[in-house]
Amino acid sequence: MPGLENYLALVGRVDELCARSVAGFAEHIVCKAGCDACCRHLSIFAVEAAALREALAALPAAEADAIREKALAAPEGRCPLLHDGLCLLYQARPIICRTHGLPLLISREGEKSVDFCPDNFRGLTSIPGSAVIDLERLNEMLAAINALYLQSHPGPERLTVAETINPKGLI
Repeated sequence: MPGLENYLALVGRVDELCARSVAGFAEHIVCKAGCDACCRHLSIFAVEAAALREALAALPAAEADAIREKALAAPEGRCPLLHDGLCLLYQARPIICRTHGLPLLISREGEKSVDFCPDNFRGLTSIPGSAVIDLERLNEMLAAINALYLQSHPGPERLTVAETINPKGLI
């Protein structure tokens, strides 16, 4: 889909960064298929929604319809793309899902700290800066890419995952 080039380039960079962190700390990361406690129903940027819709549209119709049906039956609060502990559109998951569990530099009330899944990085007293993802910087890049996307694809800035895969579509 035209307009997703910048987003897909960012996804590639994020995936590389995440892969380096996972490779460097494999023995300290317990996230795996079926680990889904962080899979909540979120709102995502319009550009991320477009990528999800594109991935859904690329599937055979019966598979896409099955994903939509499962999503409609998702429990409140859980990501509607989560089924039996797995993401139904994993290859197109939003940026936040790609970074879950990994060390993120966050700011809360003016204080910076590193946050990660409490099950990961046990026994480590420190994590090198090269393994930490600056969440504020990442979100700034994603917001800028979304703003560019919206210039040529007008619509809401954010959508929920459920709105994104709604069979009637929103954008």
